[in-house]
Amino acid sequence: MLLSEIAMQLGLEQSGPDREILGVNTLESAGESELSFLVNPKYVKMLEQTKAGAVLLAADQVGMVESALISANVYMDLARVVTLFAKPQGEFAGQSQLAFVGKQAEIHETATIYPFAFIGPETVIGPGTVVFPGCYIGERCHIGSNCLIFPNAVLMADTTLGDRCIMQPGSVLGGDGFGFAQTPLGHMKIPQIGRVVLGNDVEVGANSSIDRAALDKTSIGSGSKIDSLVQVGHNVRIGEHCLVVAGTGIGGSTKIGDGVIIGGQAGIKDNIEIGDGCMIGARGGINNNLPAGSKVTYNPMMEVGTFLRVGAALPRLPELLKRVRRLEKELERLQEADSGDSNG
Repeated sequence: MLLSEIAMQLGLEQSGPDREILGVNTLESAGESELSFLVNPKYVKMLEQTKAGAVLLAADQVGMVESALISANVYMDLARVVTLFAKPQGEFAGQSQLAFVGKQAEIHETATIYPFAFIGPETVIGPGTVVFPGCYIGERCHIGSNCLIFPNAVLMADTTLGDRCIMQPGSVLGGDGFGFAQTPLGHMKIPQIGRVVLGNDVEVGANSSIDRAALDKTSIGSGSKIDSLVQVGHNVRIGEHCLVVAGTGIGGSTKIGDGVIIGGQAGIKDNIEIGDGCMIGARGGINNNLPAGSKVTYNPMMEVGTFLRVGAALPRLPELLKRVRRLEKELERLQEADSGDSNG
């Protein structure tokens, strides 16, 4: 594409000579036929060294390169540019006779079903959806339009996906929740007869697991993104436009509001509520309700400002400990002297 064509498609201002652009790459690796980008200002010096044919950047940096696309939100427009050049996964089209399709399943004529996929009875698959090899989609599932179900993803019975959802390889929706009754004879399994419901534009990362509810539903709101290796327990409710980063575990029946960001390897207790717009740092251990807008981090949980002060004090602890011991000895000496004067 010409740089001018990219600018026109995305509604961006172009600066400098027009160029043919064959792809997108980093400032360090881009060649003369590639478009690069500057998101983080700390890399601005690389503009002097890059061989990129053009750079996507902010207006105040445009004079530093020969050809540019000017953006008010470089990171967002980078995603839009890459979308223009991204090649979709897989080239198979149609509905393979090597797939198993159960009785009364309804598959739209524009959907793609790869060989060796399993589609259960009474399941509905919408237009433009792609189901890759090795996928298991159980009975009575409902999948919206233009979804991508990548290899070896599993949707157990009665799972619902909205439109434009992405299930990365190995993700599991609708496995049994972790429910057991303690008895004198051991752990008795409690049947999990609920379901999983995802809104529109939800993505679930590779090898993540979202358990079915015990009785009602586990739900993920529209626009939310679940990273790889995340565990979402039964009956959890996650709101819209949330981000849950890799390695996080969310205990059953917890309610998470809209726009919440949860850092990697966070652990969230069952049966608590996290308000809208909360931010939980990596490895945060959340044991209590969080009001809307809370920003907490680390384990044990503490306010971000407190955590930063603690972090700044840690390197000085050995020195401070020595000073405290000297002061304790001095205080003890003064107390003994004062006691001797009193006795005299």
